[in-house]
Amino acid sequence: MQHRTQRGAALLTAMVIVTLVATLAGSMVWQQWRAVQVEAAERARVQSQWILDGAIDWARLILREDARTGGVDHLGEPWALPLAEAKLSTFLAADRENTDDAPDAFLSGVITDAQSRFNLRNLVEPGANSTAEAQALAELFELAGASADAAARVVAGLRDAAPARAPVTDGNAGTGTKTETGTTAPQTARSADPPLMPERIDQLAWLGLDAETLQRITPYVTLLPVRTPINANTASKEVLAAVIPGMDLAGAERLVQLRQRNPLRQLTEITNLLPQAQRKNVDQGTVDFKSRYFVVRGRLRLQDRVVEERALVERRQLEIVLLRRERVTALDSVAQ
Repeated sequence: MQHRTQRGAALLTAMVIVTLVATLAGSMVWQQWRAVQVEAAERARVQSQWILDGAIDWARLILREDARTGGVDHLGEPWALPLAEAKLSTFLAADRENTDDAPDAFLSGVITDAQSRFNLRNLVEPGANSTAEAQALAELFELAGASADAAARVVAGLRDAAPARAPVTDGNAGTGTKTETGTTAPQTARSADPPLMPERIDQLAWLGLDAETLQRITPYVTLLPVRTPINANTASKEVLAAVIPGMDLAGAERLVQLRQRNPLRQLTEITNLLPQAQRKNVDQGTVDFKSRYFVVRGRLRLQDRVVEERALVERRQLEIVLLRRERVTALDSVAQ
């Protein structure tokens, strides 16, 4: 009996040992597999970043060459032509005989004029006429199918978040604001801890805008570092109709058709389409024909990975400065 008990204990011990060994072996195999996956993901991330860096350099070259030629910026220039998806494997391989071993990489990209959209920074930057800018935004929201209440919420939220160094005028002289009785009240100081100033359109959700409203307005608005005019050669008819005083959607459509034949170069080409009384209200502080800010979007398909990036660049004569760079989500990709 004792012998059988010892045999049972030995068998149980052996089973426990086998279980422990199998568990440890399985854990080691999983850790090794995990390490391989992490290494592969890191390698793919570095490769993706390297190729997308090349897309930024491609944009820099095109914008620099465009600056050398001078003139106005319009949609018929090389920078406005999108880069169709191209396979990079043949370029990455050392020679044609080794292309089979090269990764399946496909790159596409596009450069868009950031000044083709209404710059929300104009609402709070020095020199802005708050009444005119707010009216333009409200009209743009209406044309985009968003509510006027959403436009008012954006105006109020951005002004609350604006730095104290950027006072906003409402077209009246003096440093105070008029009350309902007509008297002038001194401006109140901003709070010590104002809300954060949004830097991207999706961050307008901080101001209470819902996803549908953000999707509707995204093609028409932007947030740039400083106050900028719109480029009449690249702006949509909705933006033109909202920003140019006295211009309706039909007039904006005529302007778009006019610039398709020949790029706009002078304000008179715009004011000639307006009623006589409104012509003096258009100036190059509101409308221009050149742009400094551009958005570069790059999309890479590397084997089973898809990576998209969006970068904001500023053209300072022949220098192209990268201001902001971010990964693009699927929602952003559809919206913008």
